Amino acid sequence: MAKSILAVDDSGSLRQMVVFSLKAAGYLVTEAVDGQDGLDKAKAQAFDLVLTDQNMPRMDGLTLIRSLRALPSYQRVPILMLTTEASDEMKARGRAAGANGWLVKPFDPQRLTEVVKKVIG
Repeated sequence: MAKSILAVDDSGSLRQMVVFSLKAAGYLVTEAVDGQDGLDKAKAQAFDLVLTDQNMPRMDGLTLIRSLRALPSYQRVPILMLTTEASDEMKARGRAAGANGWLVKPFDPQRLTEVVKKVIG
């Protein structure tokens, strides 16, 4: 059975690139338009991996990660940040919130697929 991924980003064009890349690699991908939408979808359905941006309206990525980690069903689910934020301080904040990895935009679709395969198979 295909692994399911939640892709959370307020940029429609970026979500489209993520969905296209990951679906081509055989994953099921659900889109969320911001952190609150992502949290709502994560509560309604189990995902094998969450990819989230940092800077979004209604709820940012770090808040989303902390909210997901507070849910028993998401304590062990891998969460990757996919964001323009690349500072060491922001990466440290991401790790402290519970992120398992960090990819910087613009991203290479092949690299994204490789990282996802490494994380969830």
